[in-house]
Amino acid sequence: MRVRAHRSSGDVVARKVTRERFDAVLFDLDGVVTSTAAVHMAAWKRVFDAFLDGAAPGQGIDRRAFGERDYRVYVDGKPRYDGVRGFLASRGVTLPEGGPGDPPGGETVCGLGNRKNELFRAELDTRGARAFPSTVRWIRELRRQGFKTAVVTASRNGTAVLAATGLADQFDVVLDGNEAARLRLAGKPAPDTYVAAARTLGAEKRRAVVVEDAIAGVRAGRDGGFGLVIGVAGPDDTDEMVDNGADVVVADLSEMAG
Repeated sequence: MRVRAHRSSGDVVARKVTRERFDAVLFDLDGVVTSTAAVHMAAWKRVFDAFLDGAAPGQGIDRRAFGERDYRVYVDGKPRYDGVRGFLASRGVTLPEGGPGDPPGGETVCGLGNRKNELFRAELDTRGARAFPSTVRWIRELRRQGFKTAVVTASRNGTAVLAATGLADQFDVVLDGNEAARLRLAGKPAPDTYVAAARTLGAEKRRAVVVEDAIAGVRAGRDGGFGLVIGVAGPDDTDEMVDNGADVVVADLSEMAG
């Protein structure tokens, strides 16, 4: 477990998630509960690389291939169309907004986002989704101890992913991109979706834990005033996670169990 001081001065001691201090644990989905983050990354790469390759020359566009760093900074954890806008802006590209009904692959923000969703759903339908065993064990342990649990994801496929993994019954609340749109909630890095999920669970923010693998998500947990923000990341990403709001960073959620 890797911990570095962030919110307050002095040494930070790794904090256990206990019933004395917390009532609820709110999980991001892709990359935390399920391995689908890699599927999202691959779908985004296909969309953006095809767009950059096909863009007309002489427009001052940065045409480097979409990479893992681009995914983490501009796309991961955010609503789909926000991800399109963010990445394109980083490459000096502005597209018309379009609308949610735009054909997949059309040269609008919504068209590119819809193409990404088409690719992701095709992969999900073909290969299904896999949950991380260590995360599932910890969720079940938390529920045995009486914690309330929620999934909070920007993905509009959250319910489908949970159904594919058979984990829907492990969460008291599922707030995915569809529900966020219905409630008109701002997406991560705004804290609105996590705040709404905690409220639905009947948990005070200071007694709720946020578990995230995305920079946007840990920022949402920090800015929402949650009692503990756990980042899931590799050692090279620890400092960035802490700088953006994580109190504790782990490589695997087995480190939080027991």
